[in-house]
Amino acid sequence: MGLRDLAQLVLFVLILFAATRPLGCYMEKVFDGTKTLLTPIFGPVERFLYKAIGINPTEDQHWTKYALNLLIFGAVSTVFTYVILRLQNRLPLNPIGFGAIAPHLAFNTAMSFTTNTNWQSYGGESTMSYLSQMVGLALHNFLSAAVGISVAVALIRGLSRKEGKGIGNFWADLIRCNLYVLLPICFVLAIFLISQGMIQNFLPYQEANTLEGLKQTIAQGPVASQVAIKMLGTNGGGFFNANAAHPFENPTPLSNFIQMLSIFLIPSGLVYLLGLKVKHTRHAWAVWAAMAIVFVSGVVTCSHFEYTGNPVYTRMGCNSSVNMEGKESRFGIFNSALFATVTTDASCGAVNAMHDSFTPMGGLVPLVNIMLGEIIFGGVGSGLYGMMMYVILTVFIAGLMVGRTPEYLGKKIEGREVKYVMFSMIVMALSILGFAAWGSLDPSGLAGLGNPAGHGFSEILYAYTSTTGNNGSAFAGLSTNTPFWNLTLAFAMFFGRFFMMIPMLAVAGSMVKKNVHPGGEGTFPVDGPLFVALLIGVIILVGALTFFPALSLGPIAEHFDMIQGHFYK
Repeated sequence: MGLRDLAQLVLFVLILFAATRPLGCYMEKVFDGTKTLLTPIFGPVERFLYKAIGINPTEDQHWTKYALNLLIFGAVSTVFTYVILRLQNRLPLNPIGFGAIAPHLAFNTAMSFTTNTNWQSYGGESTMSYLSQMVGLALHNFLSAAVGISVAVALIRGLSRKEGKGIGNFWADLIRCNLYVLLPICFVLAIFLISQGMIQNFLPYQEANTLEGLKQTIAQGPVASQVAIKMLGTNGGGFFNANAAHPFENPTPLSNFIQMLSIFLIPSGLVYLLGLKVKHTRHAWAVWAAMAIVFVSGVVTCSHFEYTGNPVYTRMGCNSSVNMEGKESRFGIFNSALFATVTTDASCGAVNAMHDSFTPMGGLVPLVNIMLGEIIFGGVGSGLYGMMMYVILTVFIAGLMVGRTPEYLGKKIEGREVKYVMFSMIVMALSILGFAAWGSLDPSGLAGLGNPAGHGFSEILYAYTSTTGNNGSAFAGLSTNTPFWNLTLAFAMFFGRFFMMIPMLAVAGSMVKKNVHPGGEGTFPVDGPLFVALLIGVIILVGALTFFPALSLGPIAEHFDMIQGHFYK
């Protein structure tokens, strides 16, 4: 990692830091329903939508009603996408004439985009029509992102309100998020990406003559509009199979940098929104600092091992052991490591390099990032409410250490809240480890394996980690477009999405009823270096060590095999 790499990392963190406060302040106005600069434009649309679907935006919903509306919306949108994919061959905007999607693949894809996972067991440009890409998939990129943000905002209300009952209105949050946050920022980002050379059209695919005299099909389509929301909404589903390594999805180094920045933009703003609502911005910056420290540590670790490469090459007399396999040569090793860390810190499956080709320890970083719950800034909404699990656990542990009832922001943390948090953590571990064990033993799962030994197990472990974590990236050596993989991965996505969201809404519903008590001498401060250090410690001990035995069988074992020069056929 050279000075140029370090300068880029510092610039990235500084720009993100600078954007956090203004975006957080703007989102406070949006979700409070107060007037913003965009109200004259979107206000009439907002009121029309409320009237059209019969919603009273001032209704303050109990957490159970909020959760029920969320589940109903998820079920309906899953069926909607499934039907579009199954009828793709009969619908318009299909100039290539793609056929209907197979039932198991359609179910996997519908669940994938509903849960903001965007796992793709298919090649986008060779499978999906323009209508499927835009109405079935890109539409979900907006809706699923807005659902995640809405849950985070509902949790913030639960933490900030005093002796209340409701945590907001799901439908109002969903509509406001799309109209005032996602749509306008995506419009600006899409225009910028087009200016960088990203395509946006409805032309049929074209054929070109290569230098070898062969024919090559050049896929086209409405790419910029989908890429903008796939990054800003931390969705990750690429228009093209090569994702952000494709020149039409990522044309320049500047587009690469801005796309990485856009992944963290809203999650970072939500952290400051938390501070504003609880009237404790120093606490928000403490949480932000913990996220930034873990993020930078991941980037440094991943890039170090990719620059170090395979020592076997050095022993063979090669001038360099740097691992360029699977990297996009336009951007280089550091930008591949930075992108991999950003996209797995957030629940975004976009990639500009193949994680399957990383060194064992380089690939360990994105794998661990997802296992932690993608809480390091994280996905839109999911990063904040995932981090709040660790914050509540940290405060609980600190309270036990001093022999006092734990308090967080003046509200007592009791057994009910801790049980909800632990339930989410246990379900996540069971989904990842249980499905990984099944896939490692079932002949149907092993049939898709492209590599033996530790790396093969890493591919299986990464697949279920990515889907349970609603990330969507993959160790691409695993062939997953089969009924076994499509169905089991779809259920992993379901567990990872809703068994995280619902318990955190229950936490919000429990906390909103509590009164705020003034802090005393025994109250653990949540705005200083001690809190940041303890929070990071809990993340490592509880999050990473849960999966350490599985990691020992995968990337860690593969790392020591590589050092000793062991190869497998």
